[in-house]
Formats: sequence, structure tokens, C-alpha cells
Amino acid sequence: MADPVVASHLSLLLKAPPTISSPSQFLLQQHSKPMASSLNSAASLRLFVSSSSSSSSAAARLSLRSTSLSFSSSLKSLAFSPLSRHKRGSAVSVSSTGGFSSVASPKCAASDPDQLKSAREDIKELLKSKFCHPILVRLGWHDAGTYNKNIEEWPRRGGANGSLRFEVELKHAANAGLVNALNLIQHIKDKYSGVTYADLFQLASATAIEEAGGPKIPMKYGRVDVSSPNECPEEGRLPAAGPPSPADHLREVFYRMGLNDKEIVALSGAHTLGRSRPDRSGWGKPETKYTKDGPGAPGGQSWTVQWLKFDNSYFKDIKAKRDEDLLVLPTDAVLFEDPSFKVYAEKYAEDQETFFKDYAEAHAKLSNLGAKFNPPEVGL
Repeated sequence: MADPVVASHLSLLLKAPPTISSPSQFLLQQHSKPMASSLNSAASLRLFVSSSSSSSSAAARLSLRSTSLSFSSSLKSLAFSPLSRHKRGSAVSVSSTGGFSSVASPKCAASDPDQLKSAREDIKELLKSKFCHPILVRLGWHDAGTYNKNIEEWPRRGGANGSLRFEVELKHAANAGLVNALNLIQHIKDKYSGVTYADLFQLASATAIEEAGGPKIPMKYGRVDVSSPNECPEEGRLPAAGPPSPADHLREVFYRMGLNDKEIVALSGAHTLGRSRPDRSGWGKPETKYTKDGPGAPGGQSWTVQWLKFDNSYFKDIKAKRDEDLLVLPTDAVLFEDPSFKVYAEKYAEDQETFFKDYAEAHAKLSNLGAKFNPPEVGL
């Protein structure tokens, strides 16, 4: 909602020629081994949590695992605002300061519904072949999770606006490794120029949850992209994995987004997917009996035994405290320690149907935070 712990800082300083023709060319030129590492990142990235200030090499992430489980979903679930079918190109140019700007989706139109449906099918195939569910969920969450409800002006308020595609935001500690997610889906963006980055990030995130066996997310589309790296939010809006007071920290960050205690706990349940790697995050074991065989690169420590299935095992396993091979972070443990959080955590441990319902609603709400829909937002 948030392998929402801590990962090594990723250097994204550009060393490309002065001009390149497309985002995909930029990504290929700038990162010599993204696809080799993407399988590792995809199955072990913690989602939506930034690093604590005490670790200069860490950026916390909420870990979501991948799976190739098929989840049947009607395209009728894609709900759209009435959209203008205006096709857009996206050209990236490198500046003298090492940043890059994009002549991207104009603010006069959002995504084409037919192209969104086709892109969704391509994302499903990508998930089956690359096991990249966790990193795609994280991509969507981190683009949306910068939202500040106290700021009205778009895009200064942050949120789901596609800003995470720019280098200045990718360099934020909490976003370490997300360039791999861009590498994975850039060919889909190039193929469907009528889809905004803001919509593509959220489409990929929701599809990944559904294809992992999770609930249907009641999504809608039509988000407008920011057009310049100058419109990216400042660093520091995402939560940390091991703050001194986990409950207070979670509330401070998620309340700023307009989320409540129930939504905090429900979104935390996405930890039922994925694993953490200590060499990247500073959290977890190098390998356990549950992760030694992958998929993707073996190793890391998972939150659940069956870490490739989206269910309520996260809550059950934290409550049971039965297995030292399963990871429990401070921000996980507090869900059964804080009186308000505990009400929901206990409920979700006993009732998967309720968890799925609340998670789907919270995920959809997160995906819309700060978004500008064009034409104006239409209810489902």
C-alpha cells in the first residue's frame, strides 16, 4: 500500500551521449546489467518503505513476491474516465548537468482505453516470464506514495503522476533498484504510446497483485503525466522500515497521504509476497529453506512460507511467531502490538476474505492519490 527493507543506494548519474531517441534507449545505455539483475530484484524487493537515516546505504522497501499463477480477470474491470484518444511520443534528452528531461505525455489528454487493455495483456505475459510481480507493485506504490494531502497544487502535491520515471526521483534512496522495473516495462510503454506512465505504473501494480492470486483491484484510469523532472517531489516522503517508534512513524507518513489505520494494516499485508536480501537491504538472512531455490536468483529471507502466493499468511505467520526463517521487521511486529492496528491484524489473520476486500479498496485508493484525471475523474 508501501526483496512498503533497506537497499543499497543506486547510482543513476548519466554518462550517455548528449541525445538519445527514447526512454528505452536511455535505460539500455545507462544500465549495463539491468535485465540480469531484474529477476533478482523482482522477486525480492520490499515495497514502499524508505531507509532509516542511520544507514547511508539503505533504502527500505515493502517486499512483494512474484508468481506465475494465473488469475482470471475480465477486462471489464478496467474502468476509465472518458478519455481523449490522443497518441503521444516521449523523447528523452540528456542535460549538461547529467539529468534528463522528457517531451512526454501532454497534459491535454490521458490514456487510450483500448491501448490500456492491450498493455494489460502484455503485462500478464511479462509477469509469467520474468517473475517481476514484486518490483512492479513497488513501482506503482512508490509513484503514488509521495502524495501529501496538505498540498492542493498539482503536481507539487505528489502522487500517481508518472514522475518516478525521471532520474532525479529514481535517485531517491527509497527507489533504489526501480530502474529495473522501468527496464522491464519500457518496451510496453514504447509499444503503447497512448498510455501515460502514470497509468502504466498503476496498471502494472494492480495486475501483479491479481496475477499473484490476490483480489481484484477496482482500478480506474486516465491519469495525466508530469512532463518535467522539475515536477518531481522532494526526497523523504516514503516511510522507513526500522524507525524508533514504528507505530508513530507509520501514522505520520500514511496519515499525510490521507490513509487510516485499517488501510495501513491492509496494505502491510502485501508482505505476504516476496523476500528481503541483506546484501541489498541490510535486513534478513542471506538464504533460508524457503528461498534457497528461487524463483529468480535464490536467497534472501521471506515473510511467509509460500512467498509466491498472495494470501493472508503474512498476518498468520507474524501472529504465530513459529519460524525463525521468516522475516519480521519492526514495522511488521507493531501491527500486533499497537492496540488500534492489532484489531485489524487479528481480523485479517482469521478472515482472508475480509483482508482481500480491505486490501483491494486500500490499493485502489493509494493508486489514485494525487492523480490528475483528464477529463475530470469519473467514479466507478
